[in-house]
Amino acid sequence: MKKWLVVIIVAVIAGFMLISSYNSLVKAEEEIDSVWANVETQYQHRSDLIPNLVNTVKGQANFEKETLTSVMEARAKATQTKIDPANLTEEQLAQFQQNQNQVGSALSRLLVTVEKYPELKSGEAFMTLQAQLEGMENRINVARNKFNEAAKVYNAKVRTFPTKLAAMIFGFKEKPYFKSASGAENAPSVNFQ
Repeated sequence: MKKWLVVIIVAVIAGFMLISSYNSLVKAEEEIDSVWANVETQYQHRSDLIPNLVNTVKGQANFEKETLTSVMEARAKATQTKIDPANLTEEQLAQFQQNQNQVGSALSRLLVTVEKYPELKSGEAFMTLQAQLEGMENRINVARNKFNEAAKVYNAKVRTFPTKLAAMIFGFKEKPYFKSASGAENAPSVNFQ
C-alpha cells in the first residue's frame, strides 16, 4: 500500500509540474505573438508613411524617377510578406527581414538623393515626414529588440528542464531572433558630391 501511495504522490507532483510548465510555455508564446504583432504594426506604419514621403518629394521637385520607383517597389514587396508568429521559422524571418531591409535601403537612397535638392530639404512637409521616418525607424528597432527579448525568455523555457519536457510533449519549438542585416557592422558611406 505504501508503494502505491508513493507512486500516486509522485504522479500527482509530476502532473502539477507538467501543467505548470505547459502554462508557462503558453504564456511565453502569447507574449511572443503579442510582441510580433507590435513589430508588424511598426513596419506597417512605416509603409503607410512612404507614399506620403514620395508624394511630398514628387510634388516639390522634379525628382529622379528611378529612386522613387525603387522605394515604392520595395514597400510593395515588404507589405506582401505575412508571417504567422505561431509557425515562425528562421527562413520566414530572414525573408521578412530582407524585404524590410530593402525598404530601409531604398529610403536611405531617397534621403541621400534629396540632399541634392535644397528647396526640398527646407520644405516643412518634407522635414516633418523625414522626422516621422526617423522616429519610425527608432520604434521599429525598439519593437525588434522587444521581440528578441520575448523570444529569449520563451526559448529559455523551451530549452530548460523541466519545462523542456512539456515543450517536447506538447510540440513547442524555439523561435528565431531578428539578426543584423548583412554588412550592418560596416558604417554606411555618405557622399554628397
